[in-house]
Amino acid sequence: MSNAPDNECGIEISTRTKYLELQSEPAKNSYAFSYTITILNHRDEPVRLLNRHWVITDQNNKVEEVNGKGVVGQQPVIQPGESFEYSSGTIIGSEIGDMRGSYTMETANGTQFEAPIPLFVLAIPNMIH
Repeated sequence: MSNAPDNECGIEISTRTKYLELQSEPAKNSYAFSYTITILNHRDEPVRLLNRHWVITDQNNKVEEVNGKGVVGQQPVIQPGESFEYSSGTIIGSEIGDMRGSYTMETANGTQFEAPIPLFVLAIPNMIH
């Protein structure tokens, strides 16, 4: 496990978010966001992403947990030094919220481990200074 910057598992996860104004309905407290996740494998072995677990919280402290197999219909194998990127989305009930979670990963020999997804903020533009 070399160069693991954020955690000890050797998987680096970075995020980018975007507010989707045309898919949002503020009058109905419905705010849509897209997020792009990049998963970089710093390990010296390939890993497969098996499952995802998300905790999504809005400004009203409404918490939604999402569990599922893979991401965007895939269970990608990420080779050493390579990355996998995908985009998805969520709708929350306030102008600001956050997401965090983890991916269940598996090595070629069947060892499973959790790769934490650091907390990131969902916010409409100009809400956070």
